[in-house]
Amino acid sequence: MQIGTTLPNLHLFQPKGVNFKCNAQTVKTISSTEMTKQHISNLEKLLQKTNPINSSNPVIKQSSNRSIENRRKNLLEGLNLANIWPDEMRKAAEDMSPRHLNRLKRLLSSKSIEYSPRNNLANRWREYHGSNNWLGLLDPLDENLRRELVRYGEFIQSAYHCFHSDPATSADEVPPERHVALPDRSYKVTKSLYATSSMGLPKWVDDVAPDLGWMTQRSSWIGYVAVCNDRSEIQRMGRRDIVIALRGTATCLEWAENFRDLLVEQNDNDDDNDEGVVQSKVECGFLSLYKTGDHRVPSLAESVVNEVQRLIEKYKGEPLSITVTGHSLGAALSLLVADDLSTCVPNAPPVAVFSFGGPRVGNRGFADRLNDNNVKVLRIVNNQDVITRVPGMFVSESLDKKLRESGAGRVLEMLDCRMPWAYSHVGTEFRVDTKMSPFLKPNADVACCHDLEAYLHLVDGFTASNCPFRPNAKRSLVRLLNEQRSNFKRLYTSKGKDLTINLDREHNFPTSSCLPSPSS
Repeated sequence: MQIGTTLPNLHLFQPKGVNFKCNAQTVKTISSTEMTKQHISNLEKLLQKTNPINSSNPVIKQSSNRSIENRRKNLLEGLNLANIWPDEMRKAAEDMSPRHLNRLKRLLSSKSIEYSPRNNLANRWREYHGSNNWLGLLDPLDENLRRELVRYGEFIQSAYHCFHSDPATSADEVPPERHVALPDRSYKVTKSLYATSSMGLPKWVDDVAPDLGWMTQRSSWIGYVAVCNDRSEIQRMGRRDIVIALRGTATCLEWAENFRDLLVEQNDNDDDNDEGVVQSKVECGFLSLYKTGDHRVPSLAESVVNEVQRLIEKYKGEPLSITVTGHSLGAALSLLVADDLSTCVPNAPPVAVFSFGGPRVGNRGFADRLNDNNVKVLRIVNNQDVITRVPGMFVSESLDKKLRESGAGRVLEMLDCRMPWAYSHVGTEFRVDTKMSPFLKPNADVACCHDLEAYLHLVDGFTASNCPFRPNAKRSLVRLLNEQRSNFKRLYTSKGKDLTINLDREHNFPTSSCLPSPSS
């Protein structure tokens, strides 16, 4: 158990000789506890002690009582307990404490599912869409931006759930449009998107393992395009929003493409031939999934560009925005989508990317290209998520920046042009940390640290980099507990076990609504 995220540093206030040790059941102290109790008892006697008073003189008695009260008041003021343990912090500690579980009870009850308030964004929508690279909105995290990030993350969850409800794609027929249960009813799905691998497994794989089925198919449903059709929501947001949501890795061939990590040039690098300009390169496997099509479904690139062009033409004259969001592999493909839309769509509206747990996609030339095309990228990154540090060399972006600003800049630029693994991240980074959650274990496994629901949990609870997890976080813990029970702190799982059992029986959550998002 780690209580440092919600409580002040308790060891600063321990009496000498007392050692508090926390485990799953009790808080034990060493033998000096009795001595401490004795000291407290003596202190109480000192405060309550009074001199003999002549009962025949009520004025003197009243004065003596007032003197005692003043002594008590002065002693308490000298301790300055308000600064040591403020009321707000004490209330937050009681709510988050496994002993009380007040907050946990509310978060595990579907009747109390809450959302952050949806304020009117009409006057500032461009700022929340990244026009100023989210300057001043991330640390501390703006409440409106928090709500938008969680909302776009839930669009990705809808893509995961839709795929897992029917993952198979016919090898002979053109797949029909799918019904996607969106978290926001003000949006309507207009196009299903498919990704196709340029590789194929040998036929003997199906003969040896026929039960794999959809895991070995070349083309798979990977996401959708949706547009906001609700007038009140359009008025609240200040524009009509077009969303492109993409899930992460699910099939064997998608995994195989992920490991094709050599950088290759994009086909449309006509304007990158200038001397001194680093050519734009991206990962071979990501580009393959993005550009490849077959006789049944067009490529992801073709589908997205054509559908967005149709929607722009349909809603010509209205203020529009394009928001691309994805998790893991979907985050990587989101950057390729945004790059295409900014270059291939005439008079494209503002394009922003919100990516969760995304890997590196291209080199520095690709990052510069997106920046030159005014594509705004916000990368939500978990400190413990290893996927965000691959592919390429394990060099942090902060170290790379320092080296480029020093005398090693020319050497690094030369490596950018020649090395096949000279990857670089894109855009603005928003960093969260699994260790900040009071519910998750600080040593949570790799799958948990990359899980999309865990990301949304951390975003919902983030206040600032130097502040603990906010005690009034509104996101329900039901899905996270179902998906990551082994990574929950034991105190919460043991105390919340009966709650979740009663919850499932009372509200009959369908299994499809709690499907785990793959840790990829």
